[in-house]
Amino acid sequence: MADFRHIEEQLRGLKEAGRYRPMTVWKDGSDAWMTVEGGKRALQMSSNNYLGLTHHPKLKAAAIAATEKYGVGSGSVRTITGTLSIHDELEWKLAAFKGTEAALVFQSGFTTNQGVLGTILGPDDVVISDELNHASIIDGIRLTKASRRIFAHKDMDQLEAVLKECGNYRQRVVVTDGVFSMDGDIAPLPAIVELAEKYDALVYVDDAHASGVLGKHGKGSTDHFGLHGRVHFQIGTLSKAVGAVGGYVATARAAKELMINSARSFLFSTSLPPSVAASCIAALEVLQEEPELTERLWKNADGFRSRLQSLGFDTGESETPIIPIIVGQPERALAFSKRLLEEGVCAQGIVYPTVAMDKGRVRLIVTAQHSEADLGFAADVLENVGKEFGLV
Repeated sequence: MADFRHIEEQLRGLKEAGRYRPMTVWKDGSDAWMTVEGGKRALQMSSNNYLGLTHHPKLKAAAIAATEKYGVGSGSVRTITGTLSIHDELEWKLAAFKGTEAALVFQSGFTTNQGVLGTILGPDDVVISDELNHASIIDGIRLTKASRRIFAHKDMDQLEAVLKECGNYRQRVVVTDGVFSMDGDIAPLPAIVELAEKYDALVYVDDAHASGVLGKHGKGSTDHFGLHGRVHFQIGTLSKAVGAVGGYVATARAAKELMINSARSFLFSTSLPPSVAASCIAALEVLQEEPELTERLWKNADGFRSRLQSLGFDTGESETPIIPIIVGQPERALAFSKRLLEEGVCAQGIVYPTVAMDKGRVRLIVTAQHSEADLGFAADVLENVGKEFGLV
C-alpha cells in the first residue's frame, strides 16, 4: 500500500540542510509584544501589522457591526449571491483612495496576482518580471501561457533591452513589486514607467508592502512617485498595513469587468466575510484621518535601521520598515533567529529557496506600535546575540 515515505524523506532532507522551520504558536493577537505557547513573552519584530490596525477600535467596531447586520459569512462566490453591499462599498472606496476608475477585491494578495495575471496574459503576450518579485507573482505567471522574460533586479538597462526584443508580441506587461519583501528596497518605478511608455508596455505594480507605507496617507508607490494615470494595475493587500485580510487590484473599469468574468481565483472562491470588508473600509478612513501612524512608522524604521548599521550589521538594500540582517547559510540564519527568540525578540529566519542560499537572514519589520523602549531593547539583544555569531 502507498505510504508517505517520499514525503518523509523530503522532510528529513530539509532538517539535514538546516532549512526546517517548525510553526510557532502564539497565544494572543498580533501586537508589539506577544506570548509564545508556553508563556514566554517576546517583542514581535516579524509582523506585517505595520500600523497596528489589527487592534484599532474603529476597525473592531466596524467588524462587530457588520457581523450583526450581515452574519459571519457572505454565503457564496461574488458572481452568484456573494456580492453584498459592503463589498461594493469597499471597492468604490478603494478606487477613490487609489485614484483609479475601479477596484476589485480578492480573498488574498496571492489570489489577486493569480487572478489578474491569469486574466490579462494570453499566449500572444509577454510578461517581463523583476527577478526578485514575490512568489505570488511568479506563481501567477507560471499559470499563464504567456511568454516570460526576467530582468536583473532593478536593472533598467536590461529591462530596456528585453523590451526592445519583445516588440512582436500582442501585449507587453512589465511586472514589479513596489517594495521588495525580502530586502525592503523600493522599485525604481519612474524609470520603469518611462521605459514602458517608450516601448508601449503595460505597467503592473504589486504594492503589498507599500500599501499603508508609501505615498500620502499610505496610498502606495504610484502616489509616492506621483505617477497617477501611468500605472495600469496597482495590486494591494488588505492583510498587512490595512490590518485585516484580502487583496485587490486598482485599475480601469474595463479591466475590472473582464476579471469579474474571467479571473478564476475570483470566480471560484467565496467572497470575504462582511466583517472583513467593513474593517477594511474603516482602515481606509483611519489612514486618512490619522497620518501620525505612518509618520511614526517611518521615524521608528529610519532610526532603528541607522542604529543597526552603526553596530555593523549588514542590512542589505533596506530603505523601508523591512530591515533584513544578512547572516549567510540557512542553518546559521535559523540558529541566529532561534537565539533572538530565546532572548525575547521574534525575528523570523528567511532562508533558501525564499532567498539565495548564501543570503539567509532574519527579517525585521518595524511598526508604528513599537515604542522607543521596545526598539532599544531589540537593538541591545541584537547587538549581544550578533557578537555571539560574529556579525558585529
